[in-house]
Amino acid sequence: MKAWPVVGIFLMQSLLLLVHWFIYCTLVAFWVDLGPARIRALGAALLLLAFSFVAAALLSFSFSNRLVIALYRIAAVWLGFLNFLFVAACLCWLADLVLLCSPLAPNLSQLRPFIAEFMFTLAILTGIYGLFNARWIRVRRVPITLPNLPQSWRGRTALLFSDLHLGHVNGPGFSRRIASMAMRLNPDIVFLPGDLFDGARCDPNKLTAPFKQISPPLGIYFSAGNHDEFGPGAQYVAALARDGIRVLANEKDTVDGLQILGLPYGDAASPIRLRTTLEGLDLDPSQASILLNHVPNRLPIVEQAGVSLQLSGHTHGGQLFPFTWFTRRVFGKFTYGLHRFGNLQVYTSSGAGTWGPPMRVGTHSEIVLLQFE
Repeated sequence: MKAWPVVGIFLMQSLLLLVHWFIYCTLVAFWVDLGPARIRALGAALLLLAFSFVAAALLSFSFSNRLVIALYRIAAVWLGFLNFLFVAACLCWLADLVLLCSPLAPNLSQLRPFIAEFMFTLAILTGIYGLFNARWIRVRRVPITLPNLPQSWRGRTALLFSDLHLGHVNGPGFSRRIASMAMRLNPDIVFLPGDLFDGARCDPNKLTAPFKQISPPLGIYFSAGNHDEFGPGAQYVAALARDGIRVLANEKDTVDGLQILGLPYGDAASPIRLRTTLEGLDLDPSQASILLNHVPNRLPIVEQAGVSLQLSGHTHGGQLFPFTWFTRRVFGKFTYGLHRFGNLQVYTSSGAGTWGPPMRVGTHSEIVLLQFE
C-alpha cells in the first residue's frame, strides 16, 4: 500500500477517536449520576464504535458478503449519528459557559443533566430525520439555454444523475428505483458525471442491470468520478458497456450536432493534463458542447477551451450539516445548482445517493431533468 492511504487512514482514525473521547467526556461531565459501572460500559462502547467505520470500510474493499455489508451499514449509520452527537456535545459546553456567566451559575450542576438530555435527544432526532430525508429523491427540472445549440436539440430533455455510490449501502434496489424514476421521465439522453459506484467490492453487473431498461433514444453517457477509481475500474467499464452505456474517458462524441465530452476524475484533477486533454479533443467552440467532469473546479481551463456547459457532482451539497458550510467554503456558489463562469455554464448536482452516512441534513437527494430551450 502506498504511503498516502496509510496516512489518510491513520488521520481519520485518530480524528474519530478524538471525537468519541470528547463525547465520552461530555456525557460523564453532564450526567454526573451515571455511576462507575455505567461509565465503564459507556467508555467500552464508544471505544468499539470509534473503530467501526474505518474497519468496516477496509473490509468492504476486499469482501462483499452479508456480514460485511451489515457491518458497513451499521458503521455508516453510526458515523452519521456521531456527527450530530459531536455537535450536541459542543452545544452542551457552550450552554454551560453561558449559564456560568448568568445568575443561574449556582444551579449549574443541577441543570447540566437537562442540558445534555435536550441536546443529545435533538441530535438523535436530527439523525433519524437525515435517514429518511436521504431516501426522498427529488426530481429537479432545470431549463438550459446554450449558444449555438442545434435546432434539433431544442425541446429535448437530458436526465442527469450523479453520485449514486452504488455498493454496500445503495444496492440493486436503489438502482431499480433510479431506473424506474428515469423511465417515467422519458428523457432523450442520460448523463452520469461520476461516482456511480462507491468503490467497495461488489458485483457491478448486478448493480447496473436495471439501467438497461432506461434506453433513451440518444444514449447514456458516463465519466468516472473519484470513487469509481477506488474500485476495479475495468470491471466497472465492462459492466457499463454491457448495459449499453457509453463510457467517455478523455473522449468526445457528437450526437446530432451537440458535442459531448467526458473526462475521468484522475485526469481532470491535474490542471496540466486537463488543459492538454481538452486541447486534444478538437472541440469546436462555435458549436454547443457538454462536458461531464465530476468535480466543479478548474473552471478557467474549461471555459478557455470553449465548453458551453459542464455537468458535475462530487460535492453532495455538503450532504450533512455542518459540512454544508465547509463545502461552500471550498467550492463557493458552484457547490450546487446552475451558475455561470464567464461563457461557461456549470450545473453541480447534489447527487442521488450518499457517501458514508446514509443521511442528508441541509441538503437533498436529486435527479435532474435538463430541458433545452
